[in-house]
Amino acid sequence: MRGRRIAGYLLGDEIGRGGMAVVYKAADLNLGRTVALKLLAPELARNDTFRKRFAYESRAAAAIEHPHIVPVYEAGETNGLLYIAMRFIPGRDLRALLDDEGPLPLATTCRIAVQVASALDAAHAHDLVHRDVTPRNILISEGIDSDRPEHAYLTDFGLTKKSLSLTGFTSTDQFIGTLAYVAPERISGHPVDGRCDLYGLACVVYEMLTGAPPFLREDDFALLWAHQYDPPPAPSGQRSDLPPAVDAVFARALAKAPEERYETCRAFVAALRAAGRTADPSIRRGTAPPPPPRWAIPVFPGAGAPGA
Repeated sequence: MRGRRIAGYLLGDEIGRGGMAVVYKAADLNLGRTVALKLLAPELARNDTFRKRFAYESRAAAAIEHPHIVPVYEAGETNGLLYIAMRFIPGRDLRALLDDEGPLPLATTCRIAVQVASALDAAHAHDLVHRDVTPRNILISEGIDSDRPEHAYLTDFGLTKKSLSLTGFTSTDQFIGTLAYVAPERISGHPVDGRCDLYGLACVVYEMLTGAPPFLREDDFALLWAHQYDPPPAPSGQRSDLPPAVDAVFARALAKAPEERYETCRAFVAALRAAGRTADPSIRRGTAPPPPPRWAIPVFPGAGAPGA
């Protein structure tokens, strides 16, 4: 496909592929900018129900202006192909980051998670539910300074799993979403709102900290059962430097009933940050902190023996 012209775009290298779409780096011939152009499977364009919902959801996604949501420039149809043109984000997705670096420090995890949480809350304020929050749908680009070395973007709003389900394209990965991150209410067919995205985000953040999602099973049906009925393993049991307070945060974020979870995604990350403040190693071991240096004794009345 490289070198082929689609609408007003000249295709370059393929940069991503899924079950029903392929993404290319492309040149916008009208404005002279580089974009990411997603092309959807031709059979989707032939389904009137999908085409209408695709147009609606693409407009809804394009209407959200948020620094952590990949901007949608255009969505349309040409020669039997549906396409979405988005900002090209240099860097890699969170899946590649985790594959390369393994579990991330708690501070790094919270720094990335709060950006994604902010994007999800913004989408929910526009009555748009993502339904497929996974490491592959979180792009990581270079940040602006040493305090914010990463800039996270949430992507893939224009092709939701609900629109696929309405058209009969309901294979496991396409309808339910990526199984390791799917909320229980989606499996049971109950109505969903932004709290299903909160559950997915909690699964992603759990993986960022421990190296694996909360539920791993050899069989897809066993995995679906675990999401619906099994309690999530305590992350502090998977990683010794995490304080026990973190366990309660994930227990609530991954609650089976949506009403038992946090109200917003940012509230979840705020709770995780607060729990992380209990991770001082000297406090967790029950040992006393070192005494203040000699010159600081006047500032610490009642301090023990002075330090060097």
